[in-house]
Amino acid sequence: MDYTRRDVFQAIADPNRRAIISLLAGKKLTVNEVALNFKISRPAVSKHIRILSECGLVKATQIGAEKFCEVKLEKLNEVSDWVEQYRKYWTSQLDSLDDYLKKIQTNKIQNKEKKNVSRKRKSRK
Repeated sequence: MDYTRRDVFQAIADPNRRAIISLLAGKKLTVNEVALNFKISRPAVSKHIRILSECGLVKATQIGAEKFCEVKLEKLNEVSDWVEQYRKYWTSQLDSLDDYLKKIQTNKIQNKEKKNVSRKRKSRK
């Protein structure tokens, strides 16, 4: 498999990897400690941690017989930056819709007032 193609989006695509990121967000844990929190096998957890490491979201350090993992959340800025461009777009679209709806509402109120004025004039005659 070509690991040079891995990116942070691949890392967060899997619910187990997202859960590992959340678990490591508060503390440094060994691979075994991480694995205790999942119903998947220890080798599967190791594979997820390897993918997270390749994506730059987890740093795994060998200390003696144990491999300690810590999360590097700065890498999630790539996701945040990507999402931000769409947030701006949708905010703009929703603002335009809001303006349009306000315009329609204003027109309805103005038309209603015109009808009321017209009725009052007719009733005076």
